[in-house]
Amino acid sequence: MRASEVTKALEALVVQKVPTFLWGAPGIGKSSIVKSIAKERSIGFIDLRLALMDPTDLKGIPFYDKESHSALWAPPAFLPREGEGILFLDELNSAAPAVQSSAYQLILDRAIGEYRLPDGWAIVAAGNRESDRGVTYKMPAPLANRFVHFELEVSVEDWRSWAYGVGIDARIIAYISYKSEHLFTFDAKKQQKSFATPRSWEYVHNILQSGIEASLLLDVIAGAVGREVAVSFLSFIRVMDRLPDITAIASGSVREYPSEIDVLYALSSGVVSHYLQNPDDEKLVNILNYTLGLQGEFAVLIVQDMQREGVKMEHLAAFKKWVEQFAYLLA
Repeated sequence: MRASEVTKALEALVVQKVPTFLWGAPGIGKSSIVKSIAKERSIGFIDLRLALMDPTDLKGIPFYDKESHSALWAPPAFLPREGEGILFLDELNSAAPAVQSSAYQLILDRAIGEYRLPDGWAIVAAGNRESDRGVTYKMPAPLANRFVHFELEVSVEDWRSWAYGVGIDARIIAYISYKSEHLFTFDAKKQQKSFATPRSWEYVHNILQSGIEASLLLDVIAGAVGREVAVSFLSFIRVMDRLPDITAIASGSVREYPSEIDVLYALSSGVVSHYLQNPDDEKLVNILNYTLGLQGEFAVLIVQDMQREGVKMEHLAAFKKWVEQFAYLLA
């Protein structure tokens, strides 16, 4: 399932407190999806990396209770005590079998030792597939049967929508639009230290914002996404120097139309990013009028990207003119 589809399904199941398990390759945004749902609903979010835990970390430490003359368990402080939220059990199938057993009790009974999970909290777990070359343990069938399972796939369209929303560098969005196969290059059959994933492209964004000197840029970016992809990306971003002035496009004072495909991809992402930073109707009208002179598929790409980000343009006369010109591409 695509990220947008998984998000909708998880949102509904979190409300119903149905335990869910999100499967997927490393670095494709499993934890980000769950965290964004909690943020959107303004509820708590606790991320437990079970692969780093011992069984007693979940169950707590036993102690002798003088009043009852019995052994009780002191539950860990990181488990929620009240309110509502999502308890995210990440890397569940990478945890040792003894830790999985402790988690099984928490998932099955919503309680472990002396601890009981508050009614307002939902449980969501995640893990890598056994084929992803990570450290994994086969999940016992009784534990697996306690979840509704989803497998997350990489979607360039969903990633681009997310990237626009969080302000990822327009050069990265343009590059992935141009060379979509480089969004995710992980191959479990290869012994790669660095490979491109949605997570590592976010690292590239931070690298570009760091102001690191140009002579180091190739090696640093290669450390995030691999050398072949880094070389290709840095070659691509040189086309940004050949772009028309995007600020002038938004002000309605430029009628320069590039024809090279790589430049058009860069221009499309640049225009959308520029508009989303400071939207207004006058700027939108100028952009719509400008796209009338572009190759049709890129005019449609710009408008569809804006609409996916919630930009309303149906009330504008410029949009009606735009639809008349490009109706043949929208059918």
